[in-house]
Amino acid sequence: MNWNWQTGGGNPFGGFGKRKKNEGMEHFDSGGRPVRKARTPARGVLAVILVVLALIVGMNCYYMLDEDNYAVVTTLGKAEAVSQAGLHFKLPFLQQVRRVSKVIMGMAIGYDVESGESIDEESVMITKDFNFVNTDFYLEYMVSDPVKYLYASQDPERTLKMLAQSYIRDTVGTYNVDDVITTGKAEIQSVIKEKLTERMIQEDIGLSVVNITIQDAFPPTTEVLGAFKNVENAKQGKDTAINNANKDRSEKIPQAEAQCDQIIKDAEAEKEARINEAEGQVSRFEQMYAEYTRYPLITKQRMFYETMEEVLPKLRIYIVDEGGTQKLLPLDSFSTAQDTGTALTGQDKTAGADGKEEAE
Repeated sequence: MNWNWQTGGGNPFGGFGKRKKNEGMEHFDSGGRPVRKARTPARGVLAVILVVLALIVGMNCYYMLDEDNYAVVTTLGKAEAVSQAGLHFKLPFLQQVRRVSKVIMGMAIGYDVESGESIDEESVMITKDFNFVNTDFYLEYMVSDPVKYLYASQDPERTLKMLAQSYIRDTVGTYNVDDVITTGKAEIQSVIKEKLTERMIQEDIGLSVVNITIQDAFPPTTEVLGAFKNVENAKQGKDTAINNANKDRSEKIPQAEAQCDQIIKDAEAEKEARINEAEGQVSRFEQMYAEYTRYPLITKQRMFYETMEEVLPKLRIYIVDEGGTQKLLPLDSFSTAQDTGTALTGQDKTAGADGKEEAE
């Protein structure tokens, strides 16, 4: 066996031991300066890994929350809801964040939202009078408790839909088909909403009912649908006639009341006038009677003259002679002759000579 004694100093294993010993020694160049060993690639990879880990940890230290969402922060199995929008901090890898929407969501019952076609399994129902009717509903709901929404039920939307279908069928079954299709829609919606709201409070799965509306309700056959349309048209005609009658009444009643008030006012005014006139006549009569008791003869003569003054101007005087000729003396001429002092006796003499005198 040949051994290379040059490197080992006579010991074939001495070279290996010397090389290991010299690896830890510091080396110097020809100028006496220490020579640094070159960095290995493993150190650069380690640095990159540390930077990536730092970025991952930093990104998991916070989360952003907007106005339309809740945040459910879970810390070692304990959940807590956060509703305030903005920047929030959390423990990386120890706290998990899930976002839950705050906005009002909708659910179609009885029809497909995209195609608009009815789903018979959900829409066909039986009414109180044993008729079938297709009824489509639209349910609006929102998350009231995000923690219970995520963890109190496996599928809260499905639970809500099943409860809504149950109460819809139960309520529609207490109404006649005419009410379901025409006039009873508002009442049915209100009853279903009240029942479903109370049940969701009892279930406590983090959902609340906002509103439920009947999108459409119609009989399953064309003949029945036509009959219901005729009934609806008749009801609308009835309502129109009632509204027109109420309008006519509201116009005529004020007119009649105004006329009635005017008649009453006129009657009261006439009553007052007659009362005043009667009181004036009574007062004059009493004054005249007082004068009569004091001067009876003079009072009689004065009353006679006053009466003649009222009667004579209305008289018409006719003079008829023996030949049948009639002459009408004007009343104003008679009055003028009386006022100027013409003697009435002279006229009487003329009348006695020519014929006879008649007064009407």
